[in-house]
Amino acid sequence: MTGDKVYLVGAGPGDPELLTVKAVRVLAEAEVVLVDDLVNPSIIEFACSTGVQVIHVGKRCGAQSTPQGFINRKIIQLVRQHKRVVRLKGGDPFIFGRGGEEMIALNQAGICVEIVPGITAATGIAAALGLPVTCRGWCTGVTLVTGHTHNGSDPNWKALVESETTLVVYMGLSSLPKIAEQLVQAGMNPVTPVVIVKDGTLETEQRFFLTLDTLLKKDGFIRSGGPSIIIIGPVVALAQARATGHLEAECVA
Repeated sequence: MTGDKVYLVGAGPGDPELLTVKAVRVLAEAEVVLVDDLVNPSIIEFACSTGVQVIHVGKRCGAQSTPQGFINRKIIQLVRQHKRVVRLKGGDPFIFGRGGEEMIALNQAGICVEIVPGITAATGIAAALGLPVTCRGWCTGVTLVTGHTHNGSDPNWKALVESETTLVVYMGLSSLPKIAEQLVQAGMNPVTPVVIVKDGTLETEQRFFLTLDTLLKKDGFIRSGGPSIIIIGPVVALAQARATGHLEAECVA
């Protein structure tokens, strides 16, 4: 690991054992780690070089957040001091983690950036549940979508429904009844299975299996607490069957 370079590192969905080998090595060599709130604190323990500086620059919906411009400037300042800098992000840096914005800002400042991919919550948490987000005969693919856009606009829910893909919604818990209503209005079956997962892959994980029509009646349901993802689609029934011990469901050939 060298100075004058920033490492954008994905911390995975939560469980420290789901870190990549490269992420562990880069963290061990870091002099400064700028870390997001969604990163499991135990992962920071891999940053073990003498005198390592840990800077918390969290961004959480509904809470006071560190401005992105400040984060960009801070990274640039540290690199120009010839520090070995790691920017540690939950999941994968390029999946709703603003890693792309930071890479662009650093490149514009003439700073080299190396990306260390991480397991994103959508696939990591789903797999841990026994939920195949793509499964032949059940869906045509998977779509990752944010429920909280920067300008307040809504995704094109009608197009997403027509895609017949499994939907994985990030940052959508606070607007979940609205999302459910829009999906039903766009033509999705009201009894489509949904699972909400809080603190995925951690010992504190919570799973809530529901349906879209149930969510329409649950304004304010489980909004508080840790980070969450929402998975919507027929394949959720496979994870629910696994969780309840009813494994009759099979993928259609």
